[in-house]
Amino acid sequence: MRHPARLIAASLMALAAGGGSGFAQGGHDGHGAVTLPDAAAATYQKGPPNLPKGTQISLVSGDPSKPGPFVLRVKFPADTVIAPHTHSEAETLTILSGSIYHEHGRTIDKAAGKELRAGGFVYLPKDMPHSLWTTDQPVELQVNGSGPFGLNYINPADDPSKAAN
Repeated sequence: MRHPARLIAASLMALAAGGGSGFAQGGHDGHGAVTLPDAAAATYQKGPPNLPKGTQISLVSGDPSKPGPFVLRVKFPADTVIAPHTHSEAETLTILSGSIYHEHGRTIDKAAGKELRAGGFVYLPKDMPHSLWTTDQPVELQVNGSGPFGLNYINPADDPSKAAN
């Protein structure tokens, strides 16, 4: 697993260990089921350093660093850009609130991006280059996928964790 993928996996493992999930207060039924009664039940933590500043993540189910399914909720603030990147496994994105722009490709062309609003959906195969950006409003989205899951920037210099060093 490359360095950026390890960063996101380590941050998500810390969420799981630290009770950062929406079901930390007894949402399990003892057989692996998870119930999140409403959006307010999701508990958010600061996102990993390889995502833009202000990102918040809630680990709803599973462990993205291990084989098997997982569910994350992610909040990006207004005026956020997630530079072109790929993921080590397929993923789906479902927009829960707000809006975000999405574009396939190895570079950002904001004129070619498609706006996704609440209820919008994207399926991305493994290693599909894409980028996302918000404009004047924040967005909350749900990511479903299978682990081990990682994020790899097309241009390593776009990784926000590099700027922190």
